[in-house]
Amino acid sequence: MDPHLRETRLLDLPAVEPLVRERRWRELAVSERIGAVYDFVRELPFGYNARDDLPASRVLADGYGQCNTKTILLMALLRAAGVPCRLHGATIHKSLQRGVVTGLAYRLAPDSIVHTWAEVRIGERWTGLEGVICDPAYLDGVRRLTGVTGEFLGFAVGTDSLADPPVNWCGTDTAIQQTGINRDFGTFDSPDDFYARHGINLSGIQSWVYQHLVRHLMNRRVARIRASHR
Repeated sequence: MDPHLRETRLLDLPAVEPLVRERRWRELAVSERIGAVYDFVRELPFGYNARDDLPASRVLADGYGQCNTKTILLMALLRAAGVPCRLHGATIHKSLQRGVVTGLAYRLAPDSIVHTWAEVRIGERWTGLEGVICDPAYLDGVRRLTGVTGEFLGFAVGTDSLADPPVNWCGTDTAIQQTGINRDFGTFDSPDDFYARHGINLSGIQSWVYQHLVRHLMNRRVARIRASHR
């Protein structure tokens, strides 16, 4: 089997295949299929899950996600729809999170944070889908809150144009956090391969505090930003 279509522990394809069948994504032409899956995941609210390395079915059940968890869900849905995809791994500087992470939590956060996005194979070409991370309402909230239209880094956004970032699927690369990247790890066949080599962002007591306290504060902050777009 093509390694870019196979099931893994994190890409638990049988659990997401009912959604693929319900939406009839396999019946679409390849570019339209990618766009339909991409839009579904992009429109899920941006938010912080308990861990980076959650199975796709858990992310789908949560109904929200950040860069790493949305990437896992996107990859599982794409593979279940018959679209080959791989993972691109990197780190972002924590300054990209300033505004969502504040105070002591920001000061204690590591300088570099694990960051991933999916790439799809169309013919012999690979196309990045990093723009899936932030939902449209959240981006509108950031624009309204900051008043920025040009280059921007913060609030989980890193782009040369906050007014018009390349987040819509048009058959080319999409991006919303690219200008915050400070290290590139290259590509991996699956998220499982990436996390086996590079691990997740937090472990031990830091992971417990994040899961049970910090992420809930962050998600409340994200909800307030999203609400400000109305």
